[in-house]
Amino acid sequence: MPLTKAEIARLRSLQEKKHRESLELFVVEGEKVAGELLAANFPFVEIYATADWLESPPSGVRAPRPQTREISAAEMAKISHYPTPSSVLAVGKIERRPLPPGALDRGLSLVLDGIQDPGNVGTLLRIADWFACDRVVLSPDCADLFSQKVINASMGSFARVPVYTASLPEVLATATAPVLGCVLNGDDVHALAPLRDAVVVIGSEGQGISATVAAHVTRRITIPCYGRAESLNAAVAAAVVCDNLRRQGKR
Repeated sequence: MPLTKAEIARLRSLQEKKHRESLELFVVEGEKVAGELLAANFPFVEIYATADWLESPPSGVRAPRPQTREISAAEMAKISHYPTPSSVLAVGKIERRPLPPGALDRGLSLVLDGIQDPGNVGTLLRIADWFACDRVVLSPDCADLFSQKVINASMGSFARVPVYTASLPEVLATATAPVLGCVLNGDDVHALAPLRDAVVVIGSEGQGISATVAAHVTRRITIPCYGRAESLNAAVAAAVVCDNLRRQGKR
């Protein structure tokens, strides 16, 4: 059965955050990213795919699934969010879980304060996945977790890392684990003592850690600069800090 005009309009509307929020749905498009999430058993509610994709799904992906609908290449072009349509487009339900009380007291948490670049947010999810962070917490003014740019940049980590959105001053106020704020003039990250539990706070690309969040930082840390660069990308800084925490923990 061909797609209706209403279905096409609904799927295309999910390009915009306001429509994603009102419908509580988001889109993932592309053979690679959709394949990664499907292989991770992400519970999509709808999958639209051409015959080519259905005949040769990515390795590790079981197809077809009950929620899969075969459409023509012409129909895919009508619902695609890209200039060059892919062969698969999946729709997921937006679900935001509240941060469990006391969660920041245990394990390694990566907290993002106002990171507005979607690519950086996605890469930070990937870093959290690589270093087995127990959770990522976003401030409400971070880039939309459910935008395609964030999901694409996460390279499948979107489906594997627990992510929460919360008021950072509120949740940090009660955290008992050390809260490490990444700044330009803190203690050398390489000199950190081993920490079993820690909260790593990464500030926005332009403004750094906000004043209301900085008030809850218990230790300011920095990555020593040996050259003349003004600063590091937020994701690069997070990777260096997480690597040091994991290496210190092995001693």
